[in-house]
Amino acid sequence: MDGAVFWTVAVLAAMLVGMGKGGMPGVAMLSVPVFSLVISPVTAAGLLLPVYVLSDMFGLYAYRHEFNAQVLKIMVPGMVVGVGIGWATAHLVPEWAVTMVVGIIGASFALNNLRPRRGVVAAKPVRVVPGLFWGTISGFTSFVSHTGGPPYQVYTLPLKMSKTMFAGTTTISFAIVNLAKLPPYYALGQLSAQNLHVAVILMPIAAASVFLGVRFVRWVPEKLFYKAITWALLVLSLKLIWNGVSG
Repeated sequence: MDGAVFWTVAVLAAMLVGMGKGGMPGVAMLSVPVFSLVISPVTAAGLLLPVYVLSDMFGLYAYRHEFNAQVLKIMVPGMVVGVGIGWATAHLVPEWAVTMVVGIIGASFALNNLRPRRGVVAAKPVRVVPGLFWGTISGFTSFVSHTGGPPYQVYTLPLKMSKTMFAGTTTISFAIVNLAKLPPYYALGQLSAQNLHVAVILMPIAAASVFLGVRFVRWVPEKLFYKAITWALLVLSLKLIWNGVSG
């Protein structure tokens, strides 16, 4: 493969990770599909995990004062359990099936949110059981292919948090989950020395891109922000369905 093509795609994937960790809706989930244009999806997921972890550190700093502690207390334990289930079933569940299910869930939710409604839809209360359920699904799909966003958003979008609180809560949730994924990824051989070498090169690019995402979140109007999240969720979910169908 042409080295220039590989590094162009790698830099783009790293920028997507960083901007997503800065709070831009759905952007980070594009990183693995984009990188899969030049390497296998499994290799892409393993290579990008350290890049995710470093970007999380910058995202945590940016949103250190803006998060919903109640949501974190519910979602994070479920997400960590989901990572454990993903590790335990890594050799049993085909990636294409998980990808397609995630896509169907996300697309259904996004289409429901986009249909015209009369009046203002009230924010849903923070509930423990649904949060644990969707948190577990999110952790599982995040472990398999870094696609924990759609299940996570199914629970968190109806809560109608402010845009910065939503971005901060999301950043903290996935920062913890990505750290939890490091030991199993290492045990499964997805953190090879070659992967880590490439990841180290991409880390500064991803870190700088975090602040592009932060600026976007603070600049865009809140209503447009949530509309962008929903449309991004729909587009990404349809892409995931396609990936699952095509194997």
